[in-house]
Amino acid sequence: MSKNKIFYLIFLPILLITGLGLAAEDTAAYKYNSQGRRDPFIPIVTTDGRLIKVQPEGGVTGLALEGIILDENGVSYAMINGDVVKIGDDVNGFEVLKIEDNKVILIKDGEPLEIELNKEER
Repeated sequence: MSKNKIFYLIFLPILLITGLGLAAEDTAAYKYNSQGRRDPFIPIVTTDGRLIKVQPEGGVTGLALEGIILDENGVSYAMINGDVVKIGDDVNGFEVLKIEDNKVILIKDGEPLEIELNKEER
């Protein structure tokens, strides 16, 4: 028997079985964590054709405060819509005016806007 036949008869089936077993374990162990957002794997249309109401992230302004790093003696940072910002930075047309321990104050056209950190993210 040649080495190629031995490989195909013995080692290839073992590799296939082992690989399939690992693939089945990986997919069975994964669970999506939506972190309070809409799960993108769940359809937004019901079986009878109705659209499920989806709340936009960040409310009316589209700004979501996700975290704060407060340094009272230096530069403080906030995470808004996935971007790290500091005082004076621009976020969707708003300027970051002040960063506090649980909220950020922004300003646009002379009008201040406060966005607070969600209780679960504090």
